[in-house]
Amino acid sequence: MWPESSEQAKPLRSGLTTGTCATACSVAAAMVLLGKTQPEQVFITLPKGQEVPLTITSYEVHNNSVTASTVKDAGDDPDVTHGATVWVTIALTPQTGIQFAAGQGVGIVTRTGLLLDVGEPAINPVPRKMISDHLTALAKEQAYLGGFKVTVGVEKGEQIALKTMNPRLGIVGGISILGTTGIVRPFSCGAYIASIQQGVDVARANGHRYIAATTGNASETAIRERDALEDMALIEMGDFIGALLKHVRRLENQTMQLNKLTICGGFGKISKLAQQHMDLNSRASSIDLMSLAELASTLGGSESLKKAMSQANTSVEALTFAQAEALPLADAVCQQALDFCRRFIPSHMDLEVLAIDRKGQFVGQAIEPKGRL
Repeated sequence: MWPESSEQAKPLRSGLTTGTCATACSVAAAMVLLGKTQPEQVFITLPKGQEVPLTITSYEVHNNSVTASTVKDAGDDPDVTHGATVWVTIALTPQTGIQFAAGQGVGIVTRTGLLLDVGEPAINPVPRKMISDHLTALAKEQAYLGGFKVTVGVEKGEQIALKTMNPRLGIVGGISILGTTGIVRPFSCGAYIASIQQGVDVARANGHRYIAATTGNASETAIRERDALEDMALIEMGDFIGALLKHVRRLENQTMQLNKLTICGGFGKISKLAQQHMDLNSRASSIDLMSLAELASTLGGSESLKKAMSQANTSVEALTFAQAEALPLADAVCQQALDFCRRFIPSHMDLEVLAIDRKGQFVGQAIEPKGRL
């Protein structure tokens, strides 16, 4: 559980990625094997050149290998791997080069569409390069001519993975070792955005031409049941509609194109999208009750309805007021949201926007078949 935050404003603290942790452990374990030292702290150079220290919390010396561990500090970012113990076992090999393996708690790729081949340990390209570069430099420094086998693991990684998108992406057995810059920026949500993009890529690579992006569990359940969609075709975008739309747009000229995209979310979230917000989180955007009231007025709503909606406590209450006058407010909101999304979605794709209420029931819909521009 995260501790209560201070009421005094203060700068948010950055952290380090699992890839940086694995690199530090790799260097520490290799130093034991090659230099016969057990450093309490190692310095790692990040992809952009910054040097950072990491504390090594434990060592285990085996017959032909060494294991080093560290504890991941994600700073002030709500990262599910914050506080996890990352460990690496290094073994020397007569052949040159770096071999990667998944230890307990690190997943294996089982589906196409990711940055790694099927059967590979889920250690992403940037962490692989960081580990390889550091071990290669250490080998040169120690005049070592052989190679390394690098086994990366995470304590309780299997349980942690259940809180991530890994099972849906076809990464089984644990978490992924991630990182593009080596640093976790607080509340940047970069890992979540990356999982959205990977979800779309995996669905396409496995033959899905229709995907549905949802804001949460209720909307996902609703669209899954309506269209009998497989988990792989369901993209949990949360509040990051902008990340989804921009990624789909980038795919326009690639092979294995999508034929249809459905966006499904709670009425309040969809009303924000209708107001052209790209981040639907409350910290980034607010529900515009006056705009909803104005829209109801254009649909024939009374002045008393307009006043009641503008003073409503929530968007759902405002919708209830409109429904009492039999106004198709939710449909109109979905249409506004669709018109905005169409700016990003290529014309060859069908586009649909759906809104649900708090009970998970559909209350609004807008659909535009391909080519209607």
